[in-house]
Amino acid sequence: MQISKTTLAVSLFGTLFTTSVCGQAPKSVVQTATTTNDHPPNIVFVLADDLGYGHLGAYGQTVLDTPNIDQLASDGIQFMQAYSGSTVCAPSRSVLMTGRHTGHTTVRSNFGPDGERIPLRDNDVTIAEVLKRAGYSTGMVGKWGLGEPGSTGLPNDQGFDYWFGFLNQHHAHSYYPSYVWRNNQVFYLNENENGQRNTYIQDVFVEEAMRFIENNKKGPFFLYLPLTLPHSELAAPDDLLARYKGRFSETPLPAMFGRPSVEEPKAVYAAMVAAMDRDVGRIRSLLRDLEIEDNTLLIFTSDNGPANEESVLATAFDGSGGLRGIKRDLYEGGIRIPFIANWPHSIQAGIVDDTTQIAFWDVLPTLADIARTDPPEDIDGKSFAQALLGLERQTEARYLYWEFLHEKEGRLMQAARRDRWKAVRLGADYPIELYDLAEDPGESTDVSQAHLPLVAEFAAFFATAR
Repeated sequence: MQISKTTLAVSLFGTLFTTSVCGQAPKSVVQTATTTNDHPPNIVFVLADDLGYGHLGAYGQTVLDTPNIDQLASDGIQFMQAYSGSTVCAPSRSVLMTGRHTGHTTVRSNFGPDGERIPLRDNDVTIAEVLKRAGYSTGMVGKWGLGEPGSTGLPNDQGFDYWFGFLNQHHAHSYYPSYVWRNNQVFYLNENENGQRNTYIQDVFVEEAMRFIENNKKGPFFLYLPLTLPHSELAAPDDLLARYKGRFSETPLPAMFGRPSVEEPKAVYAAMVAAMDRDVGRIRSLLRDLEIEDNTLLIFTSDNGPANEESVLATAFDGSGGLRGIKRDLYEGGIRIPFIANWPHSIQAGIVDDTTQIAFWDVLPTLADIARTDPPEDIDGKSFAQALLGLERQTEARYLYWEFLHEKEGRLMQAARRDRWKAVRLGADYPIELYDLAEDPGESTDVSQAHLPLVAEFAAFFATAR
């Protein structure tokens, strides 16, 4: 969807809306956004890695501690029907960056047909490029996964003025790496050489992110913060781990993949989630201390459902939140994610939107709207800026689409949602399963035989969606 700057200024920052769902927008929302900002808002986009729909207290978690993120939700808006771009890391991030779903985006799997990493192309237009053209300083700290050294997908070539972190996803599995990247130069962590484990990379990431914010506090700036937490390996700072030691019934994990054994894996995972939550709190405190929180849109979400690489993470804390499936599934547990946004005085506190269906390909046009600029025309995403600001819950029925080439079995899985209906096909030779998410959010009952015309519509859509 393309919105002109004139239309945007009127629709988001200059008038009051009357909607069928939310009623009239509070004056404070629109007036503050209109009268107090000299420039469009700063944007901080925090992306967790393998954090499930049910891993946060705001989404029903009762064991893991996430007070800072829960407060972020209480002070802003949380979407209950938000979806990632894919069920694994690289394609989900490609969808996020390009505004194109996995039927159209460049990176559609973690690996290419020969096991190679697929980079973004020169002609891919990313969120960073769109916002940079709108006058934003653009930075990224964390895990990229969309381009190796020497490829066309390097962050500095995809719109980021500054970046620091991991290029390669496998490299990002270590919390004590011997090097990362700063722009196009290797940044060595000598204290972690030869297998030493002295500097926890998450701590470095947060310091880098805070430095970027401080250096660009006059704004507007866009900070993309794709954390590696709580993706495995299992590793956590000692001070946070101490909170959870002895708290759970544990089965030790042996040393594997060159990593040390883990005596209390559940405690370590809980501490990793706590570290993520602590650092979101640090970012928010900095925005407040710099007196720019009121003009900063802070978003927190995750790239896909919970993982199970260590045979403990996905199920130990009900990371899927009662939904079916985990990472690498196209059932709800693999792709439905937490999505929280905070922008004081512009987003009302305490909004829980359980109606609007959003997905990662919608983020690019939404941030373009917020930045008062135009997104590319050839994208799949649709702006949900009005829903984000609490002005209107969107109920328009449209197709949402995902595909995933299963890494081990080689079958192309497809899924689509339209309104209350969700279709899943586990491979070309598999029948289409149909679920009524309004009545069966856990996808426990396949109702395809009772709705054959609807199944045929989804089959036709699958044939044209890629």
